[in-house]
Amino acid sequence: MNDATSGEALCIRPRNSGDLAQAAAALVAVHEADGYPVEGVAEPEQWLTPPGLMAAWVAELSGRIVGHVAVSGSGDGRAGMLERLFVLPEARRRRAGERLVQAAEGFAQARRLALELEVLAKDEAAIRLYKRLGWSETGQRAHQLEAGDPHPALTFVAPRASES
Repeated sequence: MNDATSGEALCIRPRNSGDLAQAAAALVAVHEADGYPVEGVAEPEQWLTPPGLMAAWVAELSGRIVGHVAVSGSGDGRAGMLERLFVLPEARRRRAGERLVQAAEGFAQARRLALELEVLAKDEAAIRLYKRLGWSETGQRAHQLEAGDPHPALTFVAPRASES
């Protein structure tokens, strides 16, 4: 890597309970930089632990959490939702988002889960990432916030799930 932190190794690992506060702080920083997420920032630790959480991973750089992703169950045991993906701006050129998504994909594949996601249409960088990684757009919907108007959203399915 040619960025300022090129000597530091990025580590993707399962999230543990001791990571939650630092991941929440990173989430708040991402929200301040990008407006993502549009909800959950008031209680970031709770937002990072969605209902049905199956597994979560963090991206760590020099002992600092710089990214996060989670997989939640759909209830039927056959599908998982990739969610709560974010990467701090200073770690984005290190393939952290790509590697976090790949960790979630590997988890889903090992459990024979079809992996899906929903992304707000405004989150163009995330949409580019998913498309680059081979995810297929499956539709559009309105994402209803707890308070406020709905936001246009797109749905995607992971490459392995779309091949089966």
